[in-house]
Amino acid sequence: MGVLNCPYNQNQDSPTPHLIRKWFLMTPHEFVEKWRDVELKERSASQSHFNDLCRLLKEADPVAADPAGEWFTFEKGASKTSGGEGWADVWRMGCFAWEYKGKRANLDAAFNQLLNYAIALENPPLLIISDMDLIRVHTNWTNTVQQVYTITLDDLLDARKRDILKAAFTDPEKLRPAKTRRLRDLARRLPAGGTMRTLSPILSTGWSSACSPRT
Repeated sequence: MGVLNCPYNQNQDSPTPHLIRKWFLMTPHEFVEKWRDVELKERSASQSHFNDLCRLLKEADPVAADPAGEWFTFEKGASKTSGGEGWADVWRMGCFAWEYKGKRANLDAAFNQLLNYAIALENPPLLIISDMDLIRVHTNWTNTVQQVYTITLDDLLDARKRDILKAAFTDPEKLRPAKTRRLRDLARRLPAGGTMRTLSPILSTGWSSACSPRT
């Protein structure tokens, strides 16, 4: 899968430092305290929750960073692979697609929604699903064994957990799994009547890794 680079300088702490104001930032304790008892529905809370995450991570929110909505936006329209149209709650080009659900809702259903949108969203390397208490970051690189990072609300008090989310914004490659799928695992994904030629686009980017013996 060809992944576009996120449109910012990865050597900076923030892609748009002039859009971040010290008074506007949020501490981990402030974030956890604000969101611990929120019972709002997804539609009422999701964008506010995401904007607060941006404040926590010292990142510009979608409207501030990209007023035109070209590479970082809420409600990114996408065609479903199963047919019809839908929207990813947040999309950052070359970085992630993010889907929210309300508290205690089915996050697996949210993940399946993102899978339906992934091709239309340029196959982002990370698919992220969350409610107000839990965030799951799924890696989405072709020919790698998927890794899932689970971050609870209280985990956001831990700088190492926040670094996972920061990488999702600024350097997704840090989260790329080292483990690749073996050739026989790829072969199981062949459609009925398919041949190994069907997998050639995938193997062209990871043939040597897929064929290497386990260590």
